[in-house]
Amino acid sequence: MNRFVIEADGGSRGNPGPAAYGTLIYHAETRETVFEIGQKIGIATNNVAEYQGLIAGLRALSELDPNAEVEVRMDSKLVVEQMSGNWKVKHENIKPLVSQAKEAFPPEKVKYVWVPRESNTRADALLNKALDGLL
Repeated sequence: MNRFVIEADGGSRGNPGPAAYGTLIYHAETRETVFEIGQKIGIATNNVAEYQGLIAGLRALSELDPNAEVEVRMDSKLVVEQMSGNWKVKHENIKPLVSQAKEAFPPEKVKYVWVPRESNTRADALLNKALDGLL
């Protein structure tokens, strides 16, 4: 079975403000990057942008290999804990994003891991390039 890693990040300048996400997927063994994107999403909060980055990665992986196993690495403790089922989703704007993430890729094949911000620099760079209009 193929195993992949998704690194995703989202952010806004203003919270809410102009927002974007950055997401990349690479093969867990070879570390070969098979997908990357940075995209503006309009005016949104950091949390919405984080979830949008996650959803983009899960949807892309579903197209690449719907039978894969995936480890999602994000520096958003909120997203990691909510998607792992450890924290309740209280905010009404986030609930549909959680549903979209669960529908994008089989939840039983996804493991969520929190990483410090300095370990998520590639996804962060993609989101900042998108915000700066460089992608």
